[in-house]
Amino acid sequence: MTTPASPSPTATPSPSAAYSSSAPFPGPPVRVGLVGAGPWARTMHARMLAAGPETELTAVWARRPEAAREVAETYGARAAASYDELLGSCEAVAFAVPPAVQAGLAVTAARAGRALLLEKPLGPDLDSARALADAVAEAGVVSQLVLTKRYHPATRDFLARAAGLEVTGARSCYLHGGFLGGDLATAWRLEHGALLDLGPHLLDLLDTAAGPVVSVRGTGDPRRWIELTCEHAGGAVSQASLSGAVNLPRVRTRVELFGPGEELVYDTAGLDHEECWPVLRAEFAAAIRAGRSTEIDAGRGLRLQELLEQALPR
Repeated sequence: MTTPASPSPTATPSPSAAYSSSAPFPGPPVRVGLVGAGPWARTMHARMLAAGPETELTAVWARRPEAAREVAETYGARAAASYDELLGSCEAVAFAVPPAVQAGLAVTAARAGRALLLEKPLGPDLDSARALADAVAEAGVVSQLVLTKRYHPATRDFLARAAGLEVTGARSCYLHGGFLGGDLATAWRLEHGALLDLGPHLLDLLDTAAGPVVSVRGTGDPRRWIELTCEHAGGAVSQASLSGAVNLPRVRTRVELFGPGEELVYDTAGLDHEECWPVLRAEFAAAIRAGRSTEIDAGRGLRLQELLEQALPR
């Protein structure tokens, strides 16, 4: 799952808050079913999909029926009695569940011909991620990753500017204290740590901004602090510091690129992450109607999972 950037993940804003869009969407809204009813499902997936106009939240299914019913009623959807019922009510499925759960259920949805809105990482390990990516490719369905930062205009501006740079080295960090307690201190995060949860974000940015990563190695404990060293195809070397178990007043995400020219810095401290969701929703719906995934798809998720596997401390 993606780590929420907002400081109040338990709040459930109005479905229309910060999600309205005045741009006309060609054709009827995409009917999306949601799997999961936890804090991230409530505060991001459900309200984003229900806000439209590009999507319509049709049904919610979770292992806890009462939780699914609460989310569904809040956003004008219905609670599905089973996963099969959910699949029968929609043309796309969004997942807001732990990686091990997503990896299995998403394969079933792909084989049923449903488009997929997937969390990162794709699965708890490389084998499960590859099985999911293979199922998506074999079924020919549209897929898209919730790599939150990729949908913010500031991130896209940073990556566009980075494309014109000669990068010699880079350093980056993604740090917060969410694993110390609260909604983010979930079982899978506490087991796997920051590498699987936060690593996809930084590896995606470094792989895109500094050139394709050809090797990565990690040191430390992913449950406390892990340091990654990446070598890039163009000769650049980068560092990434990851932790979800440090006491900070707010999330700290930063990427610095260095080379013969001026440094280029990307910092999320001043970004409003609410700007990401309308972009994500619109691009997912447009990809479904066009029958063609964006570059941020299950294939990209598999690429990141391969890097995560390399980075595991041995």
